[in-house]
Amino acid sequence: MNSTLVAAKPDCIDLGVLPSTLDPGIYSRAAIGLVVLATDQTVEHEFRQIFRHEGVALYESRIQNDNDITPQTLRAMQARLAPAADLILPGVPLDVVAFGCTSASMEIGEDGVFDELRKVRPEASFTNPVTAAFAAFKSLGMKRIALLTPYSEAINANLRVYFEGRGVAVTAMGTFLRTDDREAARISTDSIRDAAIAAAAHPDVDGVFISCTSLQVAPIARAAEAVSGKPLLSSNLVMAWHCLRLAGVDDPQPEFGMLFERGLAG
Repeated sequence: MNSTLVAAKPDCIDLGVLPSTLDPGIYSRAAIGLVVLATDQTVEHEFRQIFRHEGVALYESRIQNDNDITPQTLRAMQARLAPAADLILPGVPLDVVAFGCTSASMEIGEDGVFDELRKVRPEASFTNPVTAAFAAFKSLGMKRIALLTPYSEAINANLRVYFEGRGVAVTAMGTFLRTDDREAARISTDSIRDAAIAAAAHPDVDGVFISCTSLQVAPIARAAEAVSGKPLLSSNLVMAWHCLRLAGVDDPQPEFGMLFERGLAG
């Protein structure tokens, strides 16, 4: 048998402990945590389109949920919120933690969501699409909205009651009726744009809110507003805007709609 001679390797040169300094980190302006539904295909994609600011960093964790959206499956997520949030950058303070589900935030209740997140992230400010929507309505002076969703009639009815109980009139409502989250994520932006423009045309509507983090609205918000002359908001848009404003990031981004030229209302 032929043997192959292997040249002896030279001894490794020990460079020792290298000098280093620490910079402020990629979250030098804001560290934002996001709890995302296991089935969600959209919210992280849209957040990354929006969070392009130097020094603003987004970190996510996934929470188990069911594909079928019912009041029962939504409420079941409450006990999973704290463990999911606890996985985001352990030991690193976060400026804001957001829970990315509109219908679950309504079913659990905003305070119920925040109580769970506060167990593991007491240092942070908190938001979700419902809380962020009310902050956006206030900033834009919207008191009458058209509400568009992919939800069932039962969830739509609860959402309308929730909004109107907080002083925002739902004067028009429509659903794409895609209750499977995997299908909701594939509703085309053309469908969303056309529905939003039609809904905004009603004279008793101040603006349109599209509920559900699975729906893609960021790419078409500005164009739809140019046609209707009224604000077009979505779960992802209001939540991303609210995260930034809660973290003290006020940079205008008009390419994502009228809301992104506004700050928090006093």
